[in-house]
Amino acid sequence: MANFSNDVDVLKYEPVLFGELHLPWQVLAHGTGASLNGTTLTAPEADFLASGVDAGSVVYLKSSDGQLDGAYEVVSADSATQLTVSVVRSDVGDAAIAPPAASEIEYRVSTFGPQAGEVTFQLTEYFGIRPGNPASDIGIESLIDTEGLRRVSVLAVISSVYAMWTSRTQEECFWRKSLLYRQLSEQARQRCRLSADLGSDGIADVTRLGGAIHLVRD
Repeated sequence: MANFSNDVDVLKYEPVLFGELHLPWQVLAHGTGASLNGTTLTAPEADFLASGVDAGSVVYLKSSDGQLDGAYEVVSADSATQLTVSVVRSDVGDAAIAPPAASEIEYRVSTFGPQAGEVTFQLTEYFGIRPGNPASDIGIESLIDTEGLRRVSVLAVISSVYAMWTSRTQEECFWRKSLLYRQLSEQARQRCRLSADLGSDGIADVTRLGGAIHLVRD
């Protein structure tokens, strides 16, 4: 099942969640001795493909001289040891933007994929489509535009991550952030307009509004 949002979406809102607030138990790949030339990151001891790193992932890079220290989007996984990376772009169709060149880089790819998967299921359940509603004629593949759902998803993912940190640290600031993002996600869901094409002709056959209340007769 494809998720409605990915890690780059989270990066655009909260870069710190890939730095000191990354989830250690959700690290896909990490190591040292990497080099960055233009947009090509080479890590001789890595196996990015086997680790599940792909377009939409986020890699945190820190060079030994301190000139490189931040999170960047993964544009593509080109081989087991090479990634094309970029400064975060406003649109995935834009050309990759090279970070500062560096060597002796420490790298880490962490993910919020499990949280995005849970949110995606909850949204399909709310809107009454598959897989949340297995009996529905509408599946994710039938949706014409998922941009609204992407925004709802990323806000909900960030809320859930800050809630995790709240439970582990008891920090009030994390709880406030979790609550803020949850409210923003709920507001975005209320504004969401979901359209589905059941006939593969590019024309919406079904439209559902996020603010509508669905009543089901027992």
